[in-house]
Amino acid sequence: MTWMIDCVGSADEPAWRELWRLYLEFYGSERPDALYRRNFAQLLAGDGPLYGFVARDAQGTIVGFTHFLFHATAWAMAETCYLQDLFVLPEKRGGGVAAALIEAVAVKARDRGCERLYWMTHQDNARARVLYDRVARFDGFLCYERAP
Repeated sequence: MTWMIDCVGSADEPAWRELWRLYLEFYGSERPDALYRRNFAQLLAGDGPLYGFVARDAQGTIVGFTHFLFHATAWAMAETCYLQDLFVLPEKRGGGVAAALIEAVAVKARDRGCERLYWMTHQDNARARVLYDRVARFDGFLCYERAP
């Protein structure tokens, strides 16, 4: 099946909101409503700092999304693109939605002149890692976090 990848539109808020809630739930997280509102406003504006795409099926129903951002790096003159969030409804996984969303971000990054596109996932996210190993390479780096 071919998926339509599109920028977020104002009518997409309820569907996007539900998918983002499911994504956060997948990672055992919750966020305040004010953050939902801020993120959606930035996605809708389309001029950063947060960007995103939605994937629609043949009926126009949103079945997945991605959020990404651009940032400077000390390693190159060009910007880098960080694909921050990627989610596809469980019943739509394995059908190419995630790959199509990643490709749309790659095109946007390339058009913007980015040198690199990267993302992270949990080490136990085996299903997603099968796709990621097919469309990208694991460079061996691990991510560490701490409170400031």
